[in-house]
Amino acid sequence: MSLAGDWQELEQRLPDAWGTTRLRLTIPEEGDCARAAALLGPANPGRRGKVIRFYAARRGAGPSPNAIRSLLARIDAEGIRGELELVGADEVEAEPEISRPTLVASWDAAVAALPPDWSDLYAEVELVSSDWLERAALLMAPVNPARYGGTPGFRFRVAQSFGYGASPAMTRRCLQRVDEEGIRGELSILRVLSDTEPVATQGPVWYVEGRSV
Repeated sequence: MSLAGDWQELEQRLPDAWGTTRLRLTIPEEGDCARAAALLGPANPGRRGKVIRFYAARRGAGPSPNAIRSLLARIDAEGIRGELELVGADEVEAEPEISRPTLVASWDAAVAALPPDWSDLYAEVELVSSDWLERAALLMAPVNPARYGGTPGFRFRVAQSFGYGASPAMTRRCLQRVDEEGIRGELSILRVLSDTEPVATQGPVWYVEGRSV
């Protein structure tokens, strides 16, 4: 088996809560050992004779498991053979789960803080992960979500009684649908207007970064 394959097998046997693991690589040929140590350079290895010691860190500072696999694959690619061993592993305490308010709860709290006569608002939902962009866009389609900049999220307009924008009830329902699928994010109210009376228009126009929204 390759060294990269050996590491994958060792990794699967580690406890679920492992944080760092210490590894030892023994190379029979001293010349190959010097080359292997050089290839493992980004992992800051220590070498003594034909034995190379290094470690992997699951989180925080230190070479990640994927980085170690990549470095070992480079050694495999040069045809260097050796024996990879697990010297020890340290477990870490599980991080407490952070309680995040749902998008619906954030919406309810934000609307409750607005003046009673608010008429139009411009809102933003920033997602925790860009992996959810496509699904969230589909779930929020009725509010006409628009992408902006490089942040994983959307901006949209809401109109309380008339004019351009989704209704508050529709907005709340869309956010609820996003919550129901476990998609997490943060809601912000960016701009608010009160008691607007559009005359032969779709409502007020905001200019953001040189364009109307």
